[in-house]
Amino acid sequence: MRLTDFWDRMAEQFGAAYADSVARDQVIGRLGNRTVHEALEAGEDPRDVWRAVCEHFEVPLARRH
Repeated sequence: MRLTDFWDRMAEQFGAAYADSVARDQVIGRLGNRTVHEALEAGEDPRDVWRAVCEHFEVPLARRH
């Protein structure tokens, strides 16, 4: 997954304005107790980060693409 695809999915799920706030503020255990931004900056694969976000926020399977 490209990073642009990741951010498109975040915006689709949380709304354009709220997606960055979620990525900046929410610590996710599956990401090693890091935020989305921290995980991506550390080199985590955007697909793995997206999966962690989906799990953490219980995104319905149909919306996970």
